Amino acid sequence: MNTVSTFRYSQTLGFYAQNGRGFNNPVDVALSRDGVLYVINRAGSDVSIRMAYKRVTVCTLSEEYRGEFSSGGTGDGQMMWPVSAAVGPDDNLYISDEALQCISVFDRQGQFLHRWGVQGRGDGEFDRPAGITFDANDHLLVVDGLNNRVQRYTPDGQFLAQWGRHGSGVGELNMPWGIATDAENHVYVADWRNDRIQKFDAQGVFQASWGTPGHGEGELHRPAGVAVDAEGLLYIADWGNERVQVWSPDGEFLTMFYGESGLSSWAKDYFISNQDELEEREKADLEPDVDLSLYDGSPADALRETAASIEKRFWGPTAVKLDAEGRIYIVDSCRHRIQIYCKDA
Repeated sequence: MNTVSTFRYSQTLGFYAQNGRGFNNPVDVALSRDGVLYVINRAGSDVSIRMAYKRVTVCTLSEEYRGEFSSGGTGDGQMMWPVSAAVGPDDNLYISDEALQCISVFDRQGQFLHRWGVQGRGDGEFDRPAGITFDANDHLLVVDGLNNRVQRYTPDGQFLAQWGRHGSGVGELNMPWGIATDAENHVYVADWRNDRIQKFDAQGVFQASWGTPGHGEGELHRPAGVAVDAEGLLYIADWGNERVQVWSPDGEFLTMFYGESGLSSWAKDYFISNQDELEEREKADLEPDVDLSLYDGSPADALRETAASIEKRFWGPTAVKLDAEGRIYIVDSCRHRIQIYCKDA
């Protein structure tokens, strides 16, 4: 008999900060085996004043701040449009960068080690590398976004294989973004422009496709991230619909989250030290009624309007990651935080 899982909101990590203890448009989080979180801050536009805000924040689930490293720029150890992060078998941190067309590698202390990548369409070349993850063989899988394919590398950057091509047919991709693997080394790709999740075997042979464009249950609008747990449940960052969906292993819709965030401990500390802002916050209506019948935009635009108006809800969920304890980390980019849910059997 299948175990029925329920989900509950647990806590929120982070709040807005240009530097230091906080996040600035986070786009992904990587989880180390000993509980350290590496949060990748893309920090909005590329004006010079924001270059220092592009960084990696290091913290723990209990919100212990461990520091930060990197900055905006084109040099070694810098970032411009970071997308995804993964901790490798060597415990180093790997980060993909769309603008620099590379994978950068840092050690646990944030020291830059090396990077590889060049723009192009040939084997081993990139055109906007996006999601990354390590498979069961300790190979790095890279979503090569505008080349509409997945590439496989050794941890030191040696090209091994690639699959995929542009299109909307079986096994074809259109601006893919997120990626994950399961216990059997299947590969799941968030096929962003095709509004679906595709499943491949370890060699890149198509297995299944789930999702159709739309805003209802089981429908997707620009999925940005995907994760798979030990039971085979799929967690999808349905970016364009401002929500996270949970599907069964065969792609059946189970439930969804829209966000239930409270204040993180960092935010509470800030307001203790800034009582005038706390007073203004307490006067504000953070959960206004939004009459969508008066909104003239598309359903997706209406969802964004609601998300932007109600503070506890997701606004731009870009990634979803899982830990061994059943926690679900949802990167809530436009609200500069991570919302955490728990799965209970």
